[in-house]
Amino acid sequence: MKYIDEFRKLGPALSIVKSIEKKAGNQQMTFMEVCGTHTMAIARSGIRQMLPENINLISGPGCPVCVTPNSTIDYSIELARRDNVIITTFGDMMRVPGSYSSLAKERAKKSNIKIVTSTIDALEIARQNPHKKVVFIGVGFETTAPTIAASILIAEKENIKNYFVLSAHKVMPPPMDVLSRGDIPLNGYICPGHVSAIIGSKSYDFLPEKYGIACVVAGFEPLDILKSIDMLADQVARSNPSVETEYKRVVTPEGNIHAKAVMNKVFEEDDSEWRGIGVIPKSGLKIRSNYKMFDAEEKFSVDLPPVKEAEGCLCGEVLQGKVIPTDCPLFGSVCNPSEPVGPCMVSTEGTCAAYYKYLRSER
Repeated sequence: MKYIDEFRKLGPALSIVKSIEKKAGNQQMTFMEVCGTHTMAIARSGIRQMLPENINLISGPGCPVCVTPNSTIDYSIELARRDNVIITTFGDMMRVPGSYSSLAKERAKKSNIKIVTSTIDALEIARQNPHKKVVFIGVGFETTAPTIAASILIAEKENIKNYFVLSAHKVMPPPMDVLSRGDIPLNGYICPGHVSAIIGSKSYDFLPEKYGIACVVAGFEPLDILKSIDMLADQVARSNPSVETEYKRVVTPEGNIHAKAVMNKVFEEDDSEWRGIGVIPKSGLKIRSNYKMFDAEEKFSVDLPPVKEAEGCLCGEVLQGKVIPTDCPLFGSVCNPSEPVGPCMVSTEGTCAAYYKYLRSER
């Protein structure tokens, strides 16, 4: 298939659903998607409603904005309050609530915060404001980390001394390892397409080998996702867990060698805190010591007030797949897209945002 419309046809979708029903039989199967784009696509396409009742789809920590802890947001806000600092960030971070404020609220108070669409924009702001310190808030998974690493290499080459990155990057395999030994019995993962395009499908080999959990790397159109569920059901039914790739038009076993080389040149693995899960060893990316002159945490010492979480918010439990958004007492009333209490309602990849838009009646 070559065109998007071919991945959205009802006839082929119904045929795949019949195949899933046949392979699953009466066996209960639980699959988790760990990509926020998949979460939104599944909700938008009505895939849950198409599947047999014994196929259970749950959402995991696939939204980078959502898993970023309040301490990172609080740090960014404290920097934004400094007269000599310009904060640059992707737009999805603006309305994420920290312990006491958000970047959007700080900008309304005249803090110098600029939304950018790429690190190239952030670098240009640094060039145009040599007497200001420009900080890019680096939130994302392996998909965006190579481009942010590249910006540091450009800053080094051009001797841009007023450009800094707050590295809050996270990598996906370690939390999948943690969830696989948690208290939710998982039969399989719908593995993230964008992340896998960088790190390659081989990165998930440990899951079937160590935990007997099936894995399929999926694309983002309805037929992509349904086909990946069909492939997972087949693996589980045959008791033959492995790593397969449905998204072969983009993902290879090795991934993007050049992108990984750039990422690994600038960043190294580090322990990192995930909202709702806690600190996961080697699940984050910190800037290597040879590039510490671009590390915001090395440059700026900040005294943070005590970190606090919003009372009653179940975002952390949602990110672990323990509850669905409509289980949260705040969902749809106190917490909504206009007045979000937690980041899962803010991000366009957030599970709560997906449920609010498409699945408000689900229980």
